[in-house]
Amino acid sequence: MLFRMSIRNPFTAHPVAVGESYAEHLTMASGFGMRMIGAGLACLVHGVFPFLFTRTGSDAIHELHVRMVTHRRRDGAPNGVPAQAD
Repeated sequence: MLFRMSIRNPFTAHPVAVGESYAEHLTMASGFGMRMIGAGLACLVHGVFPFLFTRTGSDAIHELHVRMVTHRRRDGAPNGVPAQAD
């Protein structure tokens, strides 16, 4: 029956799936977003002035990759839910 299915909280389902609380996920995602916005603006400026911000975009991509992939929790999320990246 449709009514017997458990209802997942959309605010916590993904954070739990990646081994974080809602607050931890909010902090991490906000940091990633701000870094991407800053790097994106630098790339726009670089497009007009190619001598400025010559490594900012690629440095940001590398930094975010390291933060997301190499520092991912390897032991999985609480309650045996495997960690994943979206």
